[in-house]
Amino acid sequence: MNVEVEVQTAYGSFAAASAQRREPMWQHWFQTWLVCLDPKLSPIQAYALSLRLTDDLEIRTLNAAYRQQDRATDVLAFAALEVIGIPPEIWTEQPLELGDIVISVETAQHQAQKQGHSLDQELAWLACHGLLHLLGWDHPDEAHLEMMLTQQAELLQVVGFCP
Repeated sequence: MNVEVEVQTAYGSFAAASAQRREPMWQHWFQTWLVCLDPKLSPIQAYALSLRLTDDLEIRTLNAAYRQQDRATDVLAFAALEVIGIPPEIWTEQPLELGDIVISVETAQHQAQKQGHSLDQELAWLACHGLLHLLGWDHPDEAHLEMMLTQQAELLQVVGFCP
């Protein structure tokens, strides 16, 4: 299985200093998570997604425009798989586009400090959460939230984090 992750950065010095250094990390994380989540009989051999690392101002603007919530948030996911019935030949000819994940590095830094763990661990948590949303997971109630958080914790352990 192959995963193409387009990493976009729009967050000051974080973008300039670490975009290149972190890209292999992102590729590894998403590749590992999709291998763990992929059903064994799936004909899909390649996936693609974009990850945008940004600040509170931009994510607040997106949150207001798409979720009618005029506040910053930590992660947003915009799934590309809204339609059912993708022809099977497309699954094997080109990467299946999952969608876009947007993470506020500014909020992630605050949350990491508050939780007492590294920024990388917080970014992994948020990226994993976003990926699950792209794959159709949601948490409309407490029971679904618990299932999603359990899945996230398992996926984070696979890439070396103890949630």
